[in-house]
Amino acid sequence: MGYLVGVTALWAFSFSLIGVYLSGQVDSYFAVLVRVSLALLVFLPFLRPRLLSWRDRFTLMALGALQLGVMYTFLYHSFLLLSVPEVVLFTVLTPIYIALLDDLLFRRFTPIYLVTATLAVIGAAVIRYQGVDSGFWLGFLVVQGANLSFAIGQVGYRRLAARQSQTLAWHHVFGWFFIGALIVALPAFLLLGDIQALPTTTLQWGVLAWLGLAASGVGYFAWNQGATRVDAGTLAIMNNALVPAGLIVNLVIWNRDAELGRLALGGLIIVASLWLNQWWLKRRQLTGTLERA
Repeated sequence: MGYLVGVTALWAFSFSLIGVYLSGQVDSYFAVLVRVSLALLVFLPFLRPRLLSWRDRFTLMALGALQLGVMYTFLYHSFLLLSVPEVVLFTVLTPIYIALLDDLLFRRFTPIYLVTATLAVIGAAVIRYQGVDSGFWLGFLVVQGANLSFAIGQVGYRRLAARQSQTLAWHHVFGWFFIGALIVALPAFLLLGDIQALPTTTLQWGVLAWLGLAASGVGYFAWNQGATRVDAGTLAIMNNALVPAGLIVNLVIWNRDAELGRLALGGLIIVASLWLNQWWLKRRQLTGTLERA
């Protein structure tokens, strides 16, 4: 739990740093490439390939490609379409995706997820009930792509860790995670990046360095380690602890002119969708326990 709390505090600043200093100024594909490359440099010296089988190496690489490479690509593009508070709020749906993935793995279908997802969409509309356009909804969908990628990565990492020895030193193998992310980030930049929009100031380079070495390098290692040490319910809750933390940082420091009333109402509706989702999950777990008793 301590890992998750620490990373939440670390990541609370990331949304605003991206939205204020990088979005629309630095090519998003280049920003992703730099973050992934710097994070890989943190763990490359520790890499011990023989500690994992080839199958598990490829699995960890695939998880890194999805949870970091694909997720970052979605996330950085969302800042071109939405404000920082909107991006932060729309990440609240990640726990629902975790629950849906659980249903998929166990071949179940839970209709309540459709209800909670609909509520979340309503909340999104309330946040910008004036001036909603195709760009806004595209931004909403792009954030959901990031959420889904992050959710799949977390679920997959938990399953991979469960197969390994409890004595495995993960810092000796976590480099594979960032190698997988680099496999996505490098071709994306070479094919789609804009070399005319590279960082031009020391501040921009400093922000990228912080995001790559600390938020990505240390952050993702600690987060995934924490994800293997808590139950799924706690992990779902901690996924959304970042929402109030990120909002507070952005509104207090960078976005003091935000329309707080509309943001609060829409946010409450989105949070209500999450609460309904969590209530249903607990009710289902309780019912299953009573039936087995």
